[in-house]
Amino acid sequence: MKAKEPTVPAATAGEDRRRRRARQTRNAMASAALDLVLERGLAAVTVTAVVERADVTRRTFSRHFTGKEDAALDFVRDDGARINAALRARPPGEPPLLAYRRAVGEWLADTEYPALHLRPRMRELLALIDSEPALFAAYQRIRVDAQEESVRIIAGRLGSDPARDLRPAVVVDTAAGVLTAAQRLWARGLGDDDPAAADLPALLERAYDALTGEAAAAARAATGRETTGGDAAGTTA
Repeated sequence: MKAKEPTVPAATAGEDRRRRRARQTRNAMASAALDLVLERGLAAVTVTAVVERADVTRRTFSRHFTGKEDAALDFVRDDGARINAALRARPPGEPPLLAYRRAVGEWLADTEYPALHLRPRMRELLALIDSEPALFAAYQRIRVDAQEESVRIIAGRLGSDPARDLRPAVVVDTAAGVLTAAQRLWARGLGDDDPAAADLPALLERAYDALTGEAAAAARAATGRETTGGDAAGTTA
């Protein structure tokens, strides 16, 4: 049985309906752009074709997107927002790198709004992004925007100023870089030779484990050098 919706003031209800309609219109344009790019290739797609398929005006398109690339990659913007929402909700005492890793894991495990690896033709799209400079540039702009928000979230968790404290940017750039690397390997069909890698969440966990393993090895090596240096200094004295 459908749950009864709460009673809200008429103005608020009207505003919510407008937001829903605006979101539905935006989603229709984004879906049209993405489908056309995958069907025809970026060069063969025009904004006119996108608005015709979405059944909207050019003016409506321009209110939401700067171009066909921006529209086709709108799902990347949504994914970044969902990762950041999960990051905000992580336990406050959790180390920042682990918090980001777990936030990405929550995004990948969401079955209500399937993440990238559960959508059709995403491998094909990621490969296309790497081969199309305009698409790659749009992808990078969207990623940078999401990562800047992640930096602010991590800084808030640490109680620091991201303009003065390097840690939030280092954590986010590193953790997001691991995600990008795993997605690229997945898109390139690494799983054809390694069945375990065909599963993006599992591949990502391996990538994060590799990062933490390398960091631990580097820390041990650095500690060893410091100890050796200290012993040598003591012997010389």
